[in-house]
Amino acid sequence: MNLVYADKQGNVYDHPDFIALARSGDMIVEIMEEELIPLPNGATLVSLPSTKPVGLDPDTGEMQVLPGDLQAVGALLPQGFTRLCLPGYVKADKNEKLPLFGYTAVVWKDGGFYVTAEQCDDPDKWDPLNCDRQELGIQVERLLAKYPENRLYKHLSNCALGYECLTSSNTFLGRWEGAVPVSYSCNAGCFGCISEQPDDSGFVAPQTRMNFKPTVDEVVEIMLEHLREPDSIISFGQGCEGEPSTQAKIIVEAMNRVRSQTSLGYININTNAGLTDFMRAIVDAGLDLMRVSTISAIDEHYNAYYKPRGYTLKNVEKSLRYAADKGVYTSINYLIFPGVTDREEEIEAMIDFVKRTDLKLIQMRNLNIDPESYLSIIPKAQGEIYGMKQMLEIFREELPNVVIGSYTHVPPAAFLKYKKV
Repeated sequence: MNLVYADKQGNVYDHPDFIALARSGDMIVEIMEEELIPLPNGATLVSLPSTKPVGLDPDTGEMQVLPGDLQAVGALLPQGFTRLCLPGYVKADKNEKLPLFGYTAVVWKDGGFYVTAEQCDDPDKWDPLNCDRQELGIQVERLLAKYPENRLYKHLSNCALGYECLTSSNTFLGRWEGAVPVSYSCNAGCFGCISEQPDDSGFVAPQTRMNFKPTVDEVVEIMLEHLREPDSIISFGQGCEGEPSTQAKIIVEAMNRVRSQTSLGYININTNAGLTDFMRAIVDAGLDLMRVSTISAIDEHYNAYYKPRGYTLKNVEKSLRYAADKGVYTSINYLIFPGVTDREEEIEAMIDFVKRTDLKLIQMRNLNIDPESYLSIIPKAQGEIYGMKQMLEIFREELPNVVIGSYTHVPPAAFLKYKKV
């Protein structure tokens, strides 16, 4: 498997003499054959600015940093694929931070690109190629004309056309999981937040957060427009907003009005679930699905990343348990990072957390972050590092009734006891 690198113009090459290496946390590691799959459809190759590629010289068995003005290359994976390793690199300038993406090791093998990844879900629904840009433009114009006063539709039109966000695109295409953002504020200060960054963070937020408080009417219009099919999902909590439960009053009133008019589809919330009382009110209003974002079941690690304001990981657990007891199909948006998520203590803590909360689905999501910055703020490893592939095997063995996936799904038909069909 040949090392892949890029020149300063962005042209990508494979090195005929060096074997590709990868990273697990801050360690350079060899890549195992069983960790490789062909580059998936919808994946993107990117050069890593201010880095130097690292390869293995097969003649000497030594690791080598490639000389010259060259950069390491990584792959950005589409939904449905879990990365197993980071690209093999060293920073050329340790003060420079990589843009907020989830970089995966890529190699050249058997005449094609391969990545260190495992498919954990069906990628079809979240393949950008399945979003017809021409049809999207037509539907954006149609709904903006139909609801000219609805600021949410205007906001989402930029997300769909400007950022090419697939969830907001679905809102206009009337399919699958659609978006209804509601909150401009947040009760966490996530390290590497993709919609809002402090001026001194050194990161550039790749998205712009919504800057207004929507009305209940605006929310209801989007929900009713989207919930027209039995398997449609409308979701509070998007990358362009803060924590949706901070607007619980709007959410509860909108849900009550929508459910008085239709029982079709599923209402989901993507949340940090820290505001337990607010989460209980949203659950009691008839929530169908709940996806809770987490990076760890260890307090010290969780707090270092999320910087929670006025809540703790115990509040998150209480919210999940309450929702599960009320028949909500619960999942976690598990932000994973090779060399951290696969630590012995992290695996043990998460398995216990999943069992205590009666979780139904773990969505493996590749953490978008500058690796060095992330590693500098979290606890050091206490036990063995198993590797991501073995970690996934441990989860499947220890949690046989929990689905390992990548995104929100319509739950099994028999699950929702109170759901009208």
